[in-house]
Amino acid sequence: MVVNDVPSDARQLCFATATEIGRWIRTGDISAREVMTAHLEQIERVNPAVNAIVTLLDSDTLMASALSADETLANSSADGVGPLHGLPVGIKDLQPTAGIRTTYGSPIFKDFIPTEDSLTVKRYKDAGAIVIGKTNTPEFGAGSQTFNEVFGTTLNPYDLTKTCGGSSGGATVALACGMMPIAQGSDFGGSLRNPAAWSNVVGMRNSIGTVPVHPAPLGYTSESVTGGMGRTVADVALQLVALAGPDPRVPSSLMQPSSVFAQPLERDFVGTRIAWSRNVGGAPIDSAINETLDAQRHILEDLGCVVEDAEPPLQDASEIFHVLRAAIFAHQHEVNIRDHRDLVKETIIWNAEEGDRLTALDVKKAEERRTILYARMAEFMSRYDYLMLPVTSVPPFPADLEYPTTVAGQPLSNYLEWMSPCSSITVTGLPAISVPAGFDADGLPTGLQIVGRQRADFSVLQMAHAFEQATQYWRKRPALVA
Repeated sequence: MVVNDVPSDARQLCFATATEIGRWIRTGDISAREVMTAHLEQIERVNPAVNAIVTLLDSDTLMASALSADETLANSSADGVGPLHGLPVGIKDLQPTAGIRTTYGSPIFKDFIPTEDSLTVKRYKDAGAIVIGKTNTPEFGAGSQTFNEVFGTTLNPYDLTKTCGGSSGGATVALACGMMPIAQGSDFGGSLRNPAAWSNVVGMRNSIGTVPVHPAPLGYTSESVTGGMGRTVADVALQLVALAGPDPRVPSSLMQPSSVFAQPLERDFVGTRIAWSRNVGGAPIDSAINETLDAQRHILEDLGCVVEDAEPPLQDASEIFHVLRAAIFAHQHEVNIRDHRDLVKETIIWNAEEGDRLTALDVKKAEERRTILYARMAEFMSRYDYLMLPVTSVPPFPADLEYPTTVAGQPLSNYLEWMSPCSSITVTGLPAISVPAGFDADGLPTGLQIVGRQRADFSVLQMAHAFEQATQYWRKRPALVA
């Protein structure tokens, strides 16, 4: 039953889109208190089974924040509040949150409570969102499998024996289970895209500088981006209205106003040229992934697109990524490994020590190769409007496995290699999104990765929105909450 198209059942309300919920709050069809109550009840019901939200503010505090949001709206107008007004949001446990425990998934910081918000958290709050707590992440966000010694493992809601991916795993599972309408995540080697694919939600790696990151010690060279995640593309665009836009403290910050993301997502795609990649320039891909994605190819053709088999020139992208990541890890974890080596997981130590063995010349040569790769990709993308490829090389694997050691029968040498469909795109600097693209024979979600031209973030959102509207896969909930 619905009243003015607002679900009267609280559980159904939790699966409305953030765009819808935000509109209902602004029109007075529902209060922020009702929205908060529904989501807190859903968290109580579902979170114990999946372990997605690891730090939750007490209900009295959250209900007081919701009351304040309602009072602000009553004394203002729908046009006088932010685009996320009254919406509960979970923050990944890598982002500093004033007064809220921030552990980075590490025993070293298990009791750390920051005194200031990160810029991203501040922008959520300025837009009217209500921070409800923190979502789970692997230790320091390293590895696309969400587990740590502080909070344990986050499970895939479509199969509780499987991983949800990572490192924004808690965020995606919370979204998939209706525990929050919007969520914050971040992405270095695929952490907004990989878990989105495996939880049947949307995660976008925006162009560096679209959403400025502060504080960040490597403001000029960091490959990590932050952004919003949602059950729909429109919900991701809604968050970018709040999160994007320049900041004078961030050297990579783009001067593009965030209002670009408030434009209509609908557009005509007749004649749009798409490069369809099945092995990401030579990487091994499990046949189950390509079988699921190949079945969606006609959707793009039905939209009027011209789809061609074409492999991008990414042959050395993985090597470049490994060098640059190792150098960053050596810098990022120098003190943690020096002072608390016994509390740092082995894959982080290995990755940082790989960086310690690099010379300055090694790093600069990797940057030179990346520059050449960028030019190759620019030439490739001049022939296509979009590149489409798998998000992951394998379906969700067992939750007690740290990382796959083989893909399609091919042995892997480290914990990073299986992530190459995402990490290779990271190196290109191009915007990319994971959008729900169907389910494999075991009923597990698969994501389609849509890559756009340089800084064409909004165009990527438009293409993803068209695919999403044509398929409607995002509507299929996990049996756990169906």
